[in-house]
Amino acid sequence: MTIQATLFSFVNRWECDENDHLNVQFYFSRFEEADRQFRLMTGLSETVVGARRVRHVRYHKEMRTGDLITVHSSIAFDGPHMLTVIHEMRDAATGMLSATALDGYEPSASAAKTLRQRFRDFQTPMIAEAGPRGISAGPANARATLAALQSKGAQIVYRGTVLPRDIGPDGKADDRFALSCCTDGVAHVWQRTPMTHAYLTENGFGRVAVEMKLTWITPLKTGDAMLVVSGFTGVNPKTFSMRHHLFETRTNRLAAVLDVVALTMDLTRRVAVEQPDEAYQSINKMLID
Repeated sequence: MTIQATLFSFVNRWECDENDHLNVQFYFSRFEEADRQFRLMTGLSETVVGARRVRHVRYHKEMRTGDLITVHSSIAFDGPHMLTVIHEMRDAATGMLSATALDGYEPSASAAKTLRQRFRDFQTPMIAEAGPRGISAGPANARATLAALQSKGAQIVYRGTVLPRDIGPDGKADDRFALSCCTDGVAHVWQRTPMTHAYLTENGFGRVAVEMKLTWITPLKTGDAMLVVSGFTGVNPKTFSMRHHLFETRTNRLAAVLDVVALTMDLTRRVAVEQPDEAYQSINKMLID
């Protein structure tokens, strides 16, 4: 036994966004369910390996309405974390790799040998496609504050409340909820650049994420009011990066951080396009890092 089949699914039309492909929150929800099944199969738990520190996702191929989804999962001890769970999402009809997720754990170094033995039947080598590329592997800074971020130019782009439908089996808001808040707010981040809604519509372009890393700092629970404050962290000719911070608003407690690498896509040709020079210059002046 090595890699495990952990999910069989399907892209529903209602899960697709304005770019006519599966919205990122539903990639995360598929990986979350695959992980639940993998834990059941393997006995992996927080008691054994500690809490998950990050979930690092890379998007390799668009998933569109009607596509068949499978996820296979395994453990890599040669990944970027002391213990790395790899989830590979594929189009079941073609076998093409669509997305990958790395779940990072940092159990004590003294436990490494024991864990290798315990999970020997579920190990595979790290695959290159899943490796971090535009975002570092480690967890985000847990000490960021709302006031400090706003002083650097980050802005509030979303406000909401955690509802019962947003809660996972562990009684805490799940990954899909965190992603849904950020995807609702991200258009307001782009609107700060020359790549406004009007610009994208006129040129037939879309907003696309190619890599993400989610770090949970503290849990959100039913009834918590929260906000997202976001800012730019880097820029290149074709891509730029941003960071979304989710705060519980009663105490301004940091709950989660989502790092994102984004680009502009031609929605007809389905290829990445370079940003206009003025967008590069504009983003470069607004970096919060």
